Amino acid sequence: MPPSERYLPAEKRRLATVKAVLQLAAEQNPNAITTAAIAAQMGLTQGAVFRHFPNKDAILQAVMEWVHEQLMSRIEQAVQAAPGALAGLEAMFTAHVAFVAEHPGVPRILFGELQRPEASPPKLAAQQLVRHYGERLKSLLAEGKARGELDAGIEEEAAAALFLGSIQGLVMQSLLAGDVQSIRREACKVFAIYRRAIRREP
Repeated sequence: MPPSERYLPAEKRRLATVKAVLQLAAEQNPNAITTAAIAAQMGLTQGAVFRHFPNKDAILQAVMEWVHEQLMSRIEQAVQAAPGALAGLEAMFTAHVAFVAEHPGVPRILFGELQRPEASPPKLAAQQLVRHYGERLKSLLAEGKARGELDAGIEEEAAAALFLGSIQGLVMQSLLAGDVQSIRREACKVFAIYRRAIRREP
């Protein structure tokens, strides 16, 4: 690490720590990431990391909060630029897929935190992200029904679950294949099937 990066302001150091965790999670099981590994990834001592975070859970909480802010911001921008609710759903799907392709460690950390038995701070942050995402998705589905773009008979909860399940399926296939970028190539074909299932027929 260049000397200029060893003395970053606190907020930039926290962001650098988050990015180091995401880089490590893209290459290994997030549960196996230690604070020593995080420090090594950043070219620092563990003591330097602990000056900004009291423990590993605090680091993972910061990661989840960063993911929440970045993913939802990207999705909202994509939806707002789309001409209609159905196009907005596709934009949301595509933006989510692109985010995962850029940060393949994110789904690994998210799934890991949601499976933790205890209500830890990072798990609570992950649950908040899932709730916020689900609320935005269901509001877009409701808008599509109200505008006559989507089948009025679709159940929004089920349609939201299918939307998320489609992305999760793409993520799992890409991880199993060892080719995260394949998620980009397959996304449009998967969404085309989803679109046929929910849209209102002329």
